[in-house]
Amino acid sequence: MIIGGRRAPFLLFVGDIAAFAVSLCVTLLIRYGGLPSSQILGLYVVPSSILFLLWALVFYMAGLYGKRLALFPSRVPDALLRTQFVNIVLSALFFFFIPAFGIAPKTVLLLYLIISLPIIYFWRLELYPRLTAGRAPVRAALIAEGEEAQELAREVNGNPRYGVSFVYVCSPKDFSPAKLAEAHVGLVVADTANPQAAAFGSLAGVFTSVDSKYQFAEFGDFYEETFDRIPLSRLTEAWFLKYAQPKSLFYTAAKRIIDIVGGLIMGVLTIILAPFIWIALQSEGHGALLVRQVRIGRGDTRIKTKKFRTMLRSDAGMWPGEGDNRVTKVGSFLRTTSLDEFPQFINILSGELSLIGPRNDLEALGKRLADAIPYYNARYLVKPGITGWAQINQQYEQNNISPQSIEETKTRLAYDFYYLKHRSLGLDLVIALKTVKRMFFRVSSW
Repeated sequence: MIIGGRRAPFLLFVGDIAAFAVSLCVTLLIRYGGLPSSQILGLYVVPSSILFLLWALVFYMAGLYGKRLALFPSRVPDALLRTQFVNIVLSALFFFFIPAFGIAPKTVLLLYLIISLPIIYFWRLELYPRLTAGRAPVRAALIAEGEEAQELAREVNGNPRYGVSFVYVCSPKDFSPAKLAEAHVGLVVADTANPQAAAFGSLAGVFTSVDSKYQFAEFGDFYEETFDRIPLSRLTEAWFLKYAQPKSLFYTAAKRIIDIVGGLIMGVLTIILAPFIWIALQSEGHGALLVRQVRIGRGDTRIKTKKFRTMLRSDAGMWPGEGDNRVTKVGSFLRTTSLDEFPQFINILSGELSLIGPRNDLEALGKRLADAIPYYNARYLVKPGITGWAQINQQYEQNNISPQSIEETKTRLAYDFYYLKHRSLGLDLVIALKTVKRMFFRVSSW
C-alpha cells in the first residue's frame, strides 16, 4: 500500500507505456524466433503507438490511475486482468476495421496477452511501489479503538514502505475535527462501524463538505490492505451474506477449466514421480506410499483424499507434541515442495477440490477448530484448494508450513476470509504465480 503524490499518475502512465513496449518487443522476439527485421518493426511502430495510447485510456477509464487503487492495491490484479482482455479485443477490432496497416497479428495478439500480464503485474505490483516508497510519508489520523487498531498503528508507523504515518490516533468518542487541522493530516482512517455512532456526526461533516481537504479510508478496508487479511472482530452474519455470494458464471467456468488443466498436469507428474518417491520412503523404513484421509469439503461435506505419506503414520489431526508421530526427512522434502499434495489431482478432477482456495482440514482437527473459533466453518462456503491466499502469505513459527496452534489458525482464517471476499481470476493468478515462486524458493533453500 503506497500512497503516491500528485506525480504518481504520470509515473504510472509512463511505466505502463514502457511495460506495453517491453511486452511487444518480447512478443515479437518469440513470434519471429529472434530479432525481427527493420521492415517488420516498421509495420508495428505506428499502430502500436496508437494502441498504447488507447490502452492507457482504457486503464484510465478502469480507474487504474486513481487514488483509490493507489490506496488499495489488492484491487489492481483483477482490474489489470479485465482491462488487458478489453485491450486485446480493441486491438483485434482495430486491425480488422483499419486494414491499411497491412498486418493481421492474430498470433502476436495472443502471445502479447500471455506475455504482457506478468510484465504489467511486475511493474504495477512490485516495481512501482519500490520506486515510490522513498517519498515522505503521508500524515494520517487513525480514528479507531481496540487491539486491531493498535496492531494497525504499530505496523504502519513501524514500516516506512507503507508511505503513511499515523500522527494522530484516537478513539471515535474522543474525535475532534480541530485536532485534524492541528496535526496537518491529509488522510483519515476511521472505523465507521464502531458502536460509538454519535462521534461520527462531526466526522461525516468533515468529509462531505465541498472543500474537504482530507482523503478518507474506512478502517476495515485499510486494515485489509495493510495485512492482506480480514479483521476477525468485524465479522457478522451480514458480512457473510454480502461477500459469500456465488461469483459470475464466467468466473466459475474459467476456474473449473483451469482446475481440470492443472489437475491433469498434476496427475501426469504424480504417475512419473510415484516410483521414485516410494523408493525414497522405503529408505527410511517400511510404510505405505499413500495415506488416505477424510477431509472437510465445501459446505462442510466430507471427502476422501490421498497424499504421499510424510509422517511415520497417518496424521489423525493432532497438534505437534500430542503424540510420537513425526515428519520424516523425505516427508519434510515432500511438504516443502508441496509434492505430497499431488495425488489429490483425483479430487480436483472430480470437482471436490480446486487448485486455489482455503486449505481444508482433516475431519478430526476441523471439528476441534470449529468448536474453538467463531465462524470457522464459514471458510468452507467456497471450494477448498491445494494452495491459497493464506498459504502464500502466512509465516509460521519454527519453519512450519501449516498452523500449529489456535492463534495461528485464527490468522489463517483471517487470510481465508480475505480470499472469500476478494476472490477473482486476477487474485487467483497472483496466488498461482506466488505459489510457483515459493515452491522454487523452498527447493533452493532446502
